[in-house]
Amino acid sequence: SFEGRARPLPGVPLSAPTTASTSAQAAHPTPPYPTAAAMMKKSSSLPGIMMLGCSKPKGNDSTFGKKNTLGFRLQHGAIDLHFGGPSSSEALNAAQLLRNPGWRQKAHASDALNRPASSPALEDVIPKNVRHPRVAPAWLKHDKQVLRYYGYFQEHVTESAVENSRYRQVSFMFFMEDGTLSMTETKVENSGIPQGQFLKRHRVPRDDGMGFIGPDDFRCGSLVTIYSRTYKITGCDRFTRWFCEENGLDVGEDEPMVEDRWQQSYKFNKTAEKGGLPITMQAQDAKIYCKFMSGQPPADTKMTQFLLNDGKVLRFKAFWDDPTLYGARIYFVVHYFLSNNTVEVNEAHARNSGRDAYPVLLKRGPLYKRNTANAYPGMLVSDGGLYMPEDLKVGESISVWGRDVVLYECDDFTQKFYKEFCDLDQLASRIDVSEKPLRHLKLAPPPHNGIGTEEDSLINCQMIQPKAHQQDLAKLMVLSGENLRFEAKCVNGEAEDECRRFVISYLPDTDRTAVYEMPVRNSGHMGGKFREKSRIKNPETGKYFSLQDLYVGNTVTICSQPLQIIRADEHCLQFLEARPDEFPWANPAACSRKLQPLFGEPELQDPTGVDPDLLKDLAASQGINLVDHEVITLLRAFGEDTADGQPVLNGPALMQAC
Repeated sequence: SFEGRARPLPGVPLSAPTTASTSAQAAHPTPPYPTAAAMMKKSSSLPGIMMLGCSKPKGNDSTFGKKNTLGFRLQHGAIDLHFGGPSSSEALNAAQLLRNPGWRQKAHASDALNRPASSPALEDVIPKNVRHPRVAPAWLKHDKQVLRYYGYFQEHVTESAVENSRYRQVSFMFFMEDGTLSMTETKVENSGIPQGQFLKRHRVPRDDGMGFIGPDDFRCGSLVTIYSRTYKITGCDRFTRWFCEENGLDVGEDEPMVEDRWQQSYKFNKTAEKGGLPITMQAQDAKIYCKFMSGQPPADTKMTQFLLNDGKVLRFKAFWDDPTLYGARIYFVVHYFLSNNTVEVNEAHARNSGRDAYPVLLKRGPLYKRNTANAYPGMLVSDGGLYMPEDLKVGESISVWGRDVVLYECDDFTQKFYKEFCDLDQLASRIDVSEKPLRHLKLAPPPHNGIGTEEDSLINCQMIQPKAHQQDLAKLMVLSGENLRFEAKCVNGEAEDECRRFVISYLPDTDRTAVYEMPVRNSGHMGGKFREKSRIKNPETGKYFSLQDLYVGNTVTICSQPLQIIRADEHCLQFLEARPDEFPWANPAACSRKLQPLFGEPELQDPTGVDPDLLKDLAASQGINLVDHEVITLLRAFGEDTADGQPVLNGPALMQAC
């Protein structure tokens, strides 16, 4: 029963029922419903619900007795539990202090006098409930800081004649205090889409499963995938940009929000409904006609414009690059008539341009920025934009029926007009269209095929009817019959060729060279002609051999054989010494000046002379390149013979020659 589950009052022990109560219960059986006294008690089946008026005074039981306050302890006798034992000395001192009303102030004053003077601690000044920790947690450091980004996602639309996809604009709110993210979609009027809260605030995991999305995942122009849906981030607010720049995060530049076809048409229709579109020329003419019909003729603006600007023409120079095959740059003169806003374009033909004599590209008339054709006669369409004076700027292009004509210059009147009325300096953007001078590359002659001389082959390339190559007659008359001979040996490194000797014959009148091999017994080589007399090219310089290439000590390559010149005949030496300006190694004065760094050497001051080989070693030690032909020239000029017939150089005579 309900009475059986009732809890006893506190402080009242449970006791067994007496006999009288048992007999009373037997005489009066328990009714099937709880009594009023039982209902007034606290029910254990309904915790927290207490009926009013059922609680008894605490400390009282059914016997109205009080708790015993006396106790008994060994060796102490009876002790009053209410008042406790005897008081301690600290308690007696405290009770003595309490008799004086201002004992706390006196104690603090005495402590302040004895305490050393110091600045109060920060913990003593700032209350505990307003103190900040040394390392602030995220919920305290970034409290109420929200990063907001803007973006969109593309949604596919099926079975719609207006659009095949739509762009839905969303805003991303990233809460810095706990790293949560929420998304809201901007509400669009009459969209038919439930918009508003798009994603509830929570921590969003990354698409790859590596952690959660954070501020570094958002960047203008990037793609973010959230729950298998890809969003394009286009921008952020000013606080977000400032916060990311302060923390070293690159947010990127804001991008314009994209609009689908439905949004464009919806915005255009709304603008048209509110009268935001300009009226067409046909509607303007209709208004003027209605005013005439109603007896209110307005001022004729066209007549006023004609009377004020008659004879004023803006003149521009322009060009058009023809993009077709074999197309070229064509120059034009553009005339803009201020009297009625008409344009005329004429071609600027040059002499011998090869073009027809009629220069008109566009006859005088209105020039529209966009040309359209009506599908039905009498159909009202927009003009397409009439070119006005402020649209013509030097350095920019205009569209003349599909041709991009670039304006590159204007005359003085046009410059003055724009300076006064538009505050625009047209000559500042002038383009230099002067063509660079043509530079024709000269074709190189073909290589010589080996037949005849190179001069004859070159004349055949230069003339249709070739003529014989002209020779230097003065050179032939002066040097005819001269034959300069040098003796050479083969230095190709082969042992069987070391004993071979050659004679190099040079003819200075025709600059021809011939090589003959001297017969040597048991050499295995037949003497005679080694190279036919002709002009031979030097493989090192690529030019024909000249007399400057032939001197004693030099190595020349003829017929792929290296030949080292070891000596020259007497006539050759006299011929070279007679022309010291052309051949410096045959000039004794030039050779002696070359040895000036050696004049302090004791060998050169020896009156008995210096050995030629020793002189060459001394020159090499001083970094002087002294060839064998120069040594021969010095010996012929300052040489002497010793008692045993050995040639030596007279050092004092050599130094005196400088």
